[in-house]
Amino acid sequence: MMKYSKEIAIGILPVLIAFFIYVGQNVVPILLLGLLGFTVVYAARGRGKLTALSSQKRRSEEKLIPLTFEEIGGQERAKQELVEALDFLVHQEKIAKLGIRPLKGILLSGPPGTGKTLLAKAAAQYTDSIYLAASGSEFVEMYVGVGAGRIRDLFKEARTKANKAKKSSAVIFIDEIEVIGGKRDGGQQREYDQTLNQLLTEMDGIYANESPRILLIAATNRKEMLDSALLRPGRFDRHIGVELPDKKGRLHILNIHAKNKPIRTGVNLERIASESFGFSGAQLESVMNEAAIYAMRENSETIAEQHLSMAIDKVMMGEKTDRETSKEERERIALHELGHAIMAELMRPGSVSQVALSPRGQALGYVRHNPQQDQYLYTKQFLNGQIMIALGGAAAEEMFYGDRSTGSRGDFEQSMNIVKTLVESGLTELGIIDSSMMTKEGWASINRSILDELMLQTKGLLETNREVFIKSLQTLLREETLSGDEFRKLFSSNTAA
Repeated sequence: MMKYSKEIAIGILPVLIAFFIYVGQNVVPILLLGLLGFTVVYAARGRGKLTALSSQKRRSEEKLIPLTFEEIGGQERAKQELVEALDFLVHQEKIAKLGIRPLKGILLSGPPGTGKTLLAKAAAQYTDSIYLAASGSEFVEMYVGVGAGRIRDLFKEARTKANKAKKSSAVIFIDEIEVIGGKRDGGQQREYDQTLNQLLTEMDGIYANESPRILLIAATNRKEMLDSALLRPGRFDRHIGVELPDKKGRLHILNIHAKNKPIRTGVNLERIASESFGFSGAQLESVMNEAAIYAMRENSETIAEQHLSMAIDKVMMGEKTDRETSKEERERIALHELGHAIMAELMRPGSVSQVALSPRGQALGYVRHNPQQDQYLYTKQFLNGQIMIALGGAAAEEMFYGDRSTGSRGDFEQSMNIVKTLVESGLTELGIIDSSMMTKEGWASINRSILDELMLQTKGLLETNREVFIKSLQTLLREETLSGDEFRKLFSSNTAA
C-alpha cells in the first residue's frame, strides 16, 4: 500500500476537487494550500538530497594525510589488535588458503579523545586503502529515507573511488555509530531504524570475493547502546577497546606532541605524565598546546616545566577567572580548601602539591596533588579515604562556621559516585548485590549510612588538627597559594606538638 501511496493520492485529488465544485465549495484556497504544501515538501527533499551531495563532495575532496601507527601514542594493545585484524586485508592470498573469511567491520569503543579516529586513518594508510569518513549524525534527518539513501551512497562512493584510484580496498569510518545504531525498541519504526537496516544490509552485501573489498570501521564511546544485530559476528567481527593511556602511554603521547615545540632543557616529561593521570590523548595534546601559549604570554622562547604544570591545571579545571570575592568568602574558601588538604595529608602523606585560593573554571579554590602511581584496583579503605578527602571541605566549614555552603556541591557528588562504586563492587554492608535492582530509597539509605559515618570521622580528625588551619589560613589569604612543602612544615609542627 505504501509503495503506491503517491499514485493513490494523485488519483483521489481530482475526484475531491470535482466533489467540492459540485457542492458549491470555493476550491481556490484548497488549491493554493495544496500547491504551497507541494512546494515545501519537494524543497525540503531537494535540500536533503543537496546536503547529501555536498557531504559526499566534502568526503570526495578530503585528502587523507598520511598517518602511521607509530605516530599514535598510548594505545599499544589497541594498535596490536587492529593491525592483526587489518592483516586479513593485506595478506589476502594467505587467508584464502586457510579459508578465513575476511572481516567486514571493526568496532572501536572507548572514552572520547583516546584516538579512535586516528586509528581508523592509520588503518587506511596501513592497508593502502581509500578512506572515507562520516559521522552518525550526518545520516539522521527528519525526512524519511534520506539517511538510508546516504548509507547506500557512502558504500557506492567507496567502491567507485577505490576503482578509480586502482585500489584493492576501501576503509569507511563512521564516528558516533550509536546515533544510527542504537537499540531498537520494537515500537513504531523510526527514521534512524531504516538507516540502521540499510547499514546492516550493506554490511551483509560485503563478500569475500568482491573487489574492491570494503572494511567498515566504526567508533563509539557508548557501546552498551548499540543494537545486538550490529554487534554480532559477520558484521562487526572485532571489538577493540581504546582506553585511556597509562603512564607509559601518556609519556609517549607527550613526546610525540613535543617534537615540534621548543622544550627547555631539563624539563621532566615523565613527571608531567605522572601528574596527568586519567588524561586522554586529546587532553595531553591540549596540555602541550596550552603550555606553549603560557610560554608565549611570558615572551619565553622555550616551554618550561611550570608552563606544563599550569597547562595541566587549565585542562583539568579551566582558565583562571577574574571573580571578585568578599573577605568573608575568601576566608571560607581558604578554610574549605585547607580541610581538603589536611585530610589528603592524613590519608596519603606527602600527597599535597599546592593549596590555591585563585578561582579557576568553576572552582573558587583547589588543592593540587602530587603524582601517584597509576592505580586500577581500589580497596574499601582507599575509597573511604577518598570520600573523607572530598568531605574535608564541608567538614571544615561546619567546624568554623557551624554550617555548610554551596561550595560543597561538587564534593558531595564525587562522594556519592564513590559510594556507588563501593556498592557495585560488593564492598558495603549490602554485600554482593545487583545495583540495578536497588530503589531510590535504597540508594538514599546507603548513601546516608556511609557518608554520615565518614563525615563524623572526618570532623574528628580535622578537630585534632585545628591548629594547622589557624597557622595556614593567614599565609594562604596573603599569598593565595601554599606549596606542599610549606603546608607539610605547618602540618608536621602541629603533629610534633
